[in-house]
Amino acid sequence: MKIGKLRRTAALVSLKRIALWLSFLAVLPTANADGRGPDLALIEPQELAETIDRWILLDARPNAEWKNGHLPGAHSFSWEDYTVTDEHGIQYRPLPDQELAYALGRLGITTDSPVVVYGDAQTSWGGEGWTTWLLAWLGHQGPIRLLDGGIDAWKAAGLTLSETPSPVAQRQTVIPYAISHRSELLAETRFVEGVDNHANLVDVRSSFEWLTGRIAGATRISWEDFHSGSFRVAKTKDDLRQMLTNQGIDLDKPVVFYCAGGIRSAYAWTIAQLAGVTNSRNYEGSMEAWEKREN
Repeated sequence: MKIGKLRRTAALVSLKRIALWLSFLAVLPTANADGRGPDLALIEPQELAETIDRWILLDARPNAEWKNGHLPGAHSFSWEDYTVTDEHGIQYRPLPDQELAYALGRLGITTDSPVVVYGDAQTSWGGEGWTTWLLAWLGHQGPIRLLDGGIDAWKAAGLTLSETPSPVAQRQTVIPYAISHRSELLAETRFVEGVDNHANLVDVRSSFEWLTGRIAGATRISWEDFHSGSFRVAKTKDDLRQMLTNQGIDLDKPVVFYCAGGIRSAYAWTIAQLAGVTNSRNYEGSMEAWEKREN
């Protein structure tokens, strides 16, 4: 009888492992409708100043900071205004697609619009990376540029700011943004549960947060190590890849970034993408989702 029970237990364990492996396979990268990855790159302040009329600008700092002065024509687009707590009590989830489509359409953004995103070194908390990741995940086809050094570099270059609110479309004239997700840029909880040795997990939180609890198998690399200097300039491609390799990250495998709620990890994702680490994902729910997962 004991042997039979042991066999049944072993069979159940094997089935559970198979189920986890299948769930991992089920969420391997799949491209959006046209198969194109996001068009991401950095842009320098002077280049932006000379071409500013060609771009839609999104200010990823808190709205109060935007009101105190922003790049001419920029719209406020802080993660705080475009995330919600979902029905499971998980914070910092992006707004539902329908609401995001309307919000982007109201700013005059279509899938082909050229967009520049920027933050600062004090208050955006990686929000410029989150906005960049969000657009890429939603399937944006036009160029997305991250202002290197953010508003601090813009001011240091002697360029002007504005306090004039940017016009938005009236409700009756809004053309909703056409969303076509790039699912390969998102890691959901079931993907992380099935990672095992098939991907790298990178925890970008502080050392204190790390000590309070983490996902097994993760490597900690602070999100602040993804930029340098007082303006938080993006780490260069070579420096970023070397840093990841030195920390034991296998760049031939997918890299999943996570933090507390998916904001700082989205910043790390953005800098990694700019460095050519294109097989990377943002665990958008991060520890908020991990701690509330069903066991």
